[in-house]
Amino acid sequence: MRNILIAIIFGVFGSLSLSSAAKAQSGEVAITKTYLYKLIDEVAAFDLANDPIAAGRDGDMQALRKMPDVSQKTDISRQHQNKKYLRRINAILQQDLATTDRINADLLHYLLSNRVARGNFDTSTMPFTNDSGFHTGLDFIARTTRITSVEQGEAWVARLGDVPRYLAEHRQNIARGLDSGFSQPKLIVEGVVETLQAQIADDSMLDSLLAPLDALPASTSAEEKQRLTSQITQAFKQQVLPAYQQTYVFMRDEVLPKSRDSIGISAAPNGREYYEVMVKAFTTTDMSAQQVHDLGKSEVARIRAEMQGVIAETGFDGSFAEFLQFLRTDPQFYAKTADELLMRASYISKQADDKMPEFFGKLPRLPYGVRPVPANIAPNYTTARYWPGDIKQGRAGGYMVNTYDLKSRPLYELPALSVHEAVPGHHHQIALAQELKDVPKFRTRLYVTAFGEGWGLYTEKLAVEMGIYKTPYEHFGRLTYEMWRACRLVMDTGIHAFGWSREQAKSCLTDNSALALHNIETETNRYISWPGQALGYKIGELTIWRLRHKAETELGDKFDIRAFHDEILKDGSMTMAMLEAKIEKWIKRAQGE
Repeated sequence: MRNILIAIIFGVFGSLSLSSAAKAQSGEVAITKTYLYKLIDEVAAFDLANDPIAAGRDGDMQALRKMPDVSQKTDISRQHQNKKYLRRINAILQQDLATTDRINADLLHYLLSNRVARGNFDTSTMPFTNDSGFHTGLDFIARTTRITSVEQGEAWVARLGDVPRYLAEHRQNIARGLDSGFSQPKLIVEGVVETLQAQIADDSMLDSLLAPLDALPASTSAEEKQRLTSQITQAFKQQVLPAYQQTYVFMRDEVLPKSRDSIGISAAPNGREYYEVMVKAFTTTDMSAQQVHDLGKSEVARIRAEMQGVIAETGFDGSFAEFLQFLRTDPQFYAKTADELLMRASYISKQADDKMPEFFGKLPRLPYGVRPVPANIAPNYTTARYWPGDIKQGRAGGYMVNTYDLKSRPLYELPALSVHEAVPGHHHQIALAQELKDVPKFRTRLYVTAFGEGWGLYTEKLAVEMGIYKTPYEHFGRLTYEMWRACRLVMDTGIHAFGWSREQAKSCLTDNSALALHNIETETNRYISWPGQALGYKIGELTIWRLRHKAETELGDKFDIRAFHDEILKDGSMTMAMLEAKIEKWIKRAQGE
């Protein structure tokens, strides 16, 4: 059977001399390894050919001239090819592989199996969530592109000229979703219309499109820079802006009136099956929606009990609801200016930086900055987000802080938010992954939600040990953030699996957390628009804590917190099953030492 499988992998039954029963095991392993890396290279080349944004950043001048092809015809072609790749990796996984090769194979299988599973649904009909998507993508591309030569500048101008085609393909996909019913709810479309209206209200989009020119070397002549500036301005006015205006009218007049009123994806055709796929994809487990829902309710009860203890520490005399109202309304808990909020976030981040060597043996080379969320997307954007950097492009990671509506950005939440998005959370984990050596390139970019977001949530509690929380209110803020992620398990499954209303789902956060009401509104919309994604956080965090407690118990005095954290992160993103197997082996090695 083994020889037959190897022949299947190569697809050349008669051309390999592998039918001999005397074939050495080591030879079979070597052949399988060779083909594994051949497949990895093929998938990487395929992905790069289909992603002009990544290819352009890697120096492909032709790719830098293009926006992605998002047509239905291309989607179908990609799905067909990914199914072929999946069959090949499935065959490889049935062979013997060395440990490192097995990790690469398992992760490629995770990547391909999820692509194929999602590709069985027409997801291109929903190219946006409540706070981002096809309509905000150009701004993000611009803010992460650095033009370092006149040739690159000319390619950038050509890419802007491709925006009308890109937006037209998205409009076709969205229209197809309206016909099929597999589409975003009216509630989410309303937010997209609002964002598009803000984007076309003035020329502020032009500023971000011109920003890549800031990286031009000093040797660039003033005439060349002015020429490129004029060409970008012309492309914006004659091509980009009219395409966005057309898209705004399309979303407002055609999409919004026809969008579905239901909020759960299960109400859409094949939506229940789609949600089951999303639950498994984002948790990387075989948990059912019911199991996730029940876990969420138990976590809500546990965290609520801890919250009561912290309220007692503050000396507050009143009910839980009154304490939440106090936190949401007292001016002492809110910054007066955007600069104050950014400075507070920066100071907390530097405190975390100061503690990093005590808890981690390996630190990344790439630094990060604290920046405001761009004003044109801030109203519907999440409280904060991490934007990955690129050391080759000279771009630091970005802890993006939303300074819109300051009365919705309480300072008691800022420590938990900062460690999650910056260090030791997303920046630390993602920057280390980008710097992985001797691994396939896809692993340096792979982001498994349960791993990455589970790690970010784990670090919020780790920050207690780091001494980041200074007051009971900040401790309550951390518990509020933990409650936030516990409620996600309840809300996401409630909305998409059990037919909950928006008000029913929202009550988990309004009744049990001190999150600002504006934040609760945007977060509830996020779960409605992105089925399953919110489930990865708590599942991942609980897995990491369980593994840590197991290691502490079994290793006793041999447990090294720095070594444990380094082991968690040293191979980059992975599934929960892979992480558990890895830490089990690490514990055994540590016991032997």
